[in-house]
Amino acid sequence: MDTCKTKKTSVLLFPWLAYGHISPFTDLGFQLEKRNFQVYLCSTPANLRSIRKKLGEESSIQLVELHLESLPSLPAEYHTTNGLPPYLMDTLKTAFDRAEPKFSNILQSVKPDLLIYDFMRPWPPEAASRLNIPAVQFIATSSTMTSYMLHVYERPYMKFPFSNIFYHDYESIHGEKLKVKSVENDLVMKSIDRSTKIILIKGFKEMDGKYSDYLSGMSGKKIVQVGPLVQRPKCQDEDCEIIMNWLNKKEPSSTIFVSFGSEYFLSEEDFQEIAQGLLLANVNFIWVVRFPLGENIRLAEKLPSGFLEQVGDRGMVVEGWAPQSKILEHSSTGGFVSHCGWNSVNESMYFGVPIIAMPMHLDQPINAKLVKEIGIGVEVVRDTKGKLEREEIAAVINHVVVEKDGEVVRKKAKELKDNIKMRGEQEIDEMEKELKQICQKKDGLF
Repeated sequence: MDTCKTKKTSVLLFPWLAYGHISPFTDLGFQLEKRNFQVYLCSTPANLRSIRKKLGEESSIQLVELHLESLPSLPAEYHTTNGLPPYLMDTLKTAFDRAEPKFSNILQSVKPDLLIYDFMRPWPPEAASRLNIPAVQFIATSSTMTSYMLHVYERPYMKFPFSNIFYHDYESIHGEKLKVKSVENDLVMKSIDRSTKIILIKGFKEMDGKYSDYLSGMSGKKIVQVGPLVQRPKCQDEDCEIIMNWLNKKEPSSTIFVSFGSEYFLSEEDFQEIAQGLLLANVNFIWVVRFPLGENIRLAEKLPSGFLEQVGDRGMVVEGWAPQSKILEHSSTGGFVSHCGWNSVNESMYFGVPIIAMPMHLDQPINAKLVKEIGIGVEVVRDTKGKLEREEIAAVINHVVVEKDGEVVRKKAKELKDNIKMRGEQEIDEMEKELKQICQKKDGLF
């Protein structure tokens, strides 16, 4: 009989098509690979191209291509959320759902002992169930946001029991969207319900343990936190070397990294206020600027007139991509102006870099409140109309990175970094034990 004890346990990872999901799934794959699991990662060719570079030649993780239907408005290079124009998101979700039969064929071909799937859709675990393959959900966002979301879905008549976690009035549209009964909400709930006994989630107890406990009570599942899942950064191209050489010339903790993730594109108004805020702040900066695929936008035309000349060698503007973890690891980096995507928050904590929180959408406003609650960052609060103000941006940057009264935040970020290092791989060890038990029960060993 094939069992977890007599052969290498095989796991198929199946994330949603967003880089913010694929990246932690890949990092989870590295951890499983180190523990003698045979790991398969399934996604579209558009996503796997970037993953191949991350894997390198030494990894045994096998990539499995999922080919979506090519629609006139959604060619193959758009089968990813990375750079996808926002108006095509629903089209991508439709194409993804239509790929269920192809994914079922992949399951039959790979025959994994276990499927680890994302929270977006219930059909992957349903397909696995038909083949008697146990399926475990991995949620790559925070326990805080997930527990808040489930609370709104399940207990809309009750106030969330943790007062530090809320939406500002100007962010209320995000909270109101959660309250509206929709097909999407039902799909999320079903995908949680389909998970076998446990739910894996990115994070650790010291950070948001009370929220994972609350989530466990609502979901009826054991929550297994898997740690920050941050890989040691590497420089793999000339652009990375240029950035590192520039950082090497800066004083310790004198530079901020400014980035808003792979999916969000700044409004014209926000773009200009951030640019002016960086001019007003008294720190060096690396600012990553991104534009949607297919839009012919020139960076020089977007920046305020004379911006680069005024900044001089104090700042670097990078279009498209920068080695985020490598920058955050660098001793010259003293702050992170972040949208508070969960991967970015975890990387910032892992490297002990305090956060200047500037959330934009989705789970980010809730994550920003957590960052403030645990004391590792300060939020840039918008005006009553939801507009960023350059003076507020500069003030928060200077407070967190330069000023004496920001030392509390800087110290807390370092303490959390040290705590993460001390914990080592405790969460990964617990996850390995839980997954092996699920596999063994499937094979009748318990």
